[in-house]
Amino acid sequence: MEGDSKEVARAHLADAGVVELPDDWDVVTLGDLFTEDRGIAVGVMYPGDHDPNGVPLIKAGDLNGSIVNPRPEFRITKEKHHEYRRTALSGGELVMTLVGHVGQCAVVPLHMAGWNAARAVAVMRLADSTETHFVQQCLLSRPLQHLMDVWCNTTVQATLNLKEIRQLPLPWPPKQSRDAIAAFGKALDDKIELNRRMNATLETMARALHQCWFDTHANDVEDRLVQELIDDRILLIGDGYRAKNTEFSPDGLPFIRAGNLKLDGLDLAGAEVLSAHSVAAAGHKIGKVGDVAFTSKGTVGRITRVSPRTGQFVYSPQVCFWRSLAPDKLHPNVLYRWMNTEDFNRQVAAVSTQTDMAPYVSLQDQRKMVIHLPPAGAQQEIAKLLVPIDERITANADQSRTLATLRDTLLPKLLSGELSVGDGNYSALSNSSNRREMKP
Repeated sequence: MEGDSKEVARAHLADAGVVELPDDWDVVTLGDLFTEDRGIAVGVMYPGDHDPNGVPLIKAGDLNGSIVNPRPEFRITKEKHHEYRRTALSGGELVMTLVGHVGQCAVVPLHMAGWNAARAVAVMRLADSTETHFVQQCLLSRPLQHLMDVWCNTTVQATLNLKEIRQLPLPWPPKQSRDAIAAFGKALDDKIELNRRMNATLETMARALHQCWFDTHANDVEDRLVQELIDDRILLIGDGYRAKNTEFSPDGLPFIRAGNLKLDGLDLAGAEVLSAHSVAAAGHKIGKVGDVAFTSKGTVGRITRVSPRTGQFVYSPQVCFWRSLAPDKLHPNVLYRWMNTEDFNRQVAAVSTQTDMAPYVSLQDQRKMVIHLPPAGAQQEIAKLLVPIDERITANADQSRTLATLRDTLLPKLLSGELSVGDGNYSALSNSSNRREMKP
């Protein structure tokens, strides 16, 4: 029976694109690695109402790649936490999303001990905790991500069952190679996490500077209806291009939707491509550096700024944009920082409406908002302080995306034995067939 299960696992791995492995490698299933007690479980099914003083609950949206949101918005009561103590976290477990964006997988940091997870998140405990980071890297690799996508039940939304998770095949090289691959991936993940923490600090600094400056110039601030700024050609608020299914082809520009707006910037990865002919018809709906992209449907109010490194793209109807047409009168950094304030969020909430499908805020309602506009000279003053901070934030985010791309490119090669990581030397990769050193 064990031989049959091995063959099934190898066949599944081949379906994921990993056809050949070195002779001294094995294949295991994820279920083989779980502890007998609480090896895998789903989290809180009925969380109840938010308890500000309760236990942090990790929801599917709190996982982004290999990172858990350190400040989840929702908390459950201590009684509810005790009821679902099967998934109470100790630190060191693997958590993975089962619904929606399936396969986001992270190792729970020790400082999150005592938290819990939601129903859409699987909590996995390995019998050998030293393998946790290697297993995580396997699950985050393109082959396993592809297999999970194929295995998902998509009747309503993508959903992966615990049975399928147990059957996920993992390449299993010798221990030394497993540790080297895990360390390689973890080094990249740690740098990405460090960049995230740095950006969180920089964001706090920028907001504090903006608020202090705004308070200093409070007497000089002019309340302007957004519509007035549009009439004066100072500000443009636009929505996206309404594309038909026949307008997509490989020869145009990325077509961004709400999901492309990330906490660390605009991510064009995975976006559909709008044909060159349709791009020509999109006009001002093509993104420009300095735009503030704004989700106007579904999760209303998520914003991000278009940086010089983003490249060209076209907005979809799910995304509006605010664009300064006169930087000498409305500095783009000042506009972006104001759109990061509670004042902006309150106004968005006030003009948002609930449709049959999802929350929505129209262009007409956005133009009813009021912007607090300081004098142009004062804006240039604060911009001198904000621009270097914002540039550093953008550079950190771009570096993180580059590192994530490097990891996603190399992991499949490492996990198939095509490349191997030298002993602790993560900059030296060697071809496993002839052991020749390669410098990337």
